Amino acid sequence: MAAVPFLEAARKEFAYYRNLGDRSLAVLTDEELFRIPAPGSNSIAVLVKHMHGNMMSRWTDFLTSDGEKPWRQRDAEFEEGGLDRRTLLERWNAGWECLENAVAALTEADLDRIVHIRNEPHTVAQAITRQLAHLPYHVGQIVLLAKLYKGMDFPELSVPRNGSDAFNRSKGMR
Repeated sequence: MAAVPFLEAARKEFAYYRNLGDRSLAVLTDEELFRIPAPGSNSIAVLVKHMHGNMMSRWTDFLTSDGEKPWRQRDAEFEEGGLDRRTLLERWNAGWECLENAVAALTEADLDRIVHIRNEPHTVAQAITRQLAHLPYHVGQIVLLAKLYKGMDFPELSVPRNGSDAFNRSKGMR
């Protein structure tokens, strides 16, 4: 079996984590989106604002400009308030679309090209890998908070509890 090309694998992973976030955000009330779970922690809204800022900065003009854009206001991403649900979800989608469009335009030949993030050189492959560590970290935070807020009403996002055997059988295992 041939190895899956890196970009195809990366696109699939980005889509998987976007989907986890989409499904988690969809079940939350406005109150839950903006709830600060503990002093000194971030609401889901702040996590989305930060992810949006990060994705827009990193993936706008990806191959031709530094990934930390002068227009990015990173510190403001961590301030509570100022957005409603509709605007927050628009930013979520805009960030992901910026990333997806930039990655879709890449070819395997681009993977060794050098891009800069905060004036530090990275190969394109390193920049993608860096983003595949950063975004799932925050999606995991969103999923965890959503699960805590919804309890048993939170939908299953993967193999259900006590469902491993049935899942494995559906994949032709066991």
